Amino acid sequence: MPGVLKPHGTASSLDRPGARARILSARFTHDEYSELEKHAWSKGTTLADWVHESLIDGARGQPSGPMEMHIFIELVGIQMLLMATLDPLLRGETKTPDQLANLFRQIQTTKAARAQELLAKRSQKKETQ
Repeated sequence: MPGVLKPHGTASSLDRPGARARILSARFTHDEYSELEKHAWSKGTTLADWVHESLIDGARGQPSGPMEMHIFIELVGIQMLLMATLDPLLRGETKTPDQLANLFRQIQTTKAARAQELLAKRSQKKETQ
């Protein structure tokens, strides 16, 4: 009957927005499974949740590990440094050691926030496509 609510617990997972209704399967050796499980536990999560998060992050192209995020932040810092120094250098301008020290400090304190902004913009662009 249209418009009639189903009793609690009888709605299929396809009827609920955001419900995980699909299952993926993969085979691992005993040693591989143990290694994955230990890694998930070291992250403070279950194996299933860690695998889910890792696959989604990988599909979305997001840095998934601390090292990848660290490298991305450092690359953003290098980009910020080049953008702040290359144009003045090409115009023949010079910077004093104090100016460079201030620039380095500024970049060091703002590069992580800038990296987060870039990732947020990137994910917004993917959502609108």
